[in-house]
Amino acid sequence: MPVYTIHGTKKLLDRVKQPVMPVVEHPTTALGNWYATAIFWRPQAALLVNETTLFPVLLPLAPATSIAARFPEALESILKALGVNTAFIASERWAMSEASFSKTASRSVLGAMNRLELELECVRDRVGEDLQDLSLCLSDHLVGPLRGTEFRTPQEKLMDVVRAHA
Repeated sequence: MPVYTIHGTKKLLDRVKQPVMPVVEHPTTALGNWYATAIFWRPQAALLVNETTLFPVLLPLAPATSIAARFPEALESILKALGVNTAFIASERWAMSEASFSKTASRSVLGAMNRLELELECVRDRVGEDLQDLSLCLSDHLVGPLRGTEFRTPQEKLMDVVRAHA
């Protein structure tokens, strides 16, 4: 039984070759569901953005069919780099044991993801090609209001979720 959803854009869903399933309305993860798209760099990458915090995570796209299996490890690596406590990381990894893919549903999250993708071009020139470094750099940029008029970075919002589950 899927425990969270990865909402994929058409260009991502075409590559993962997984069935499109109904959205997991009550994910078991503290961070909730994610949105994902493919970025056609050399090498290609996948950009995943958290639905609640707009926190971005980049990982290699290939092999696309294993994104759901590789994503928790990529997230864990970034959370460790941010100094998130190991209990939260372990709990989130356990809760991410199975994902399903669904179509995108939120235009506001898609808009934030598109903005992050545009910023990647500029940030990549400064930061380099390392996907974790790029994820961390993007996570510290304002993406827009998070739920109402609250202007905070995705990194700050992620840390709020971590503290709430401590």
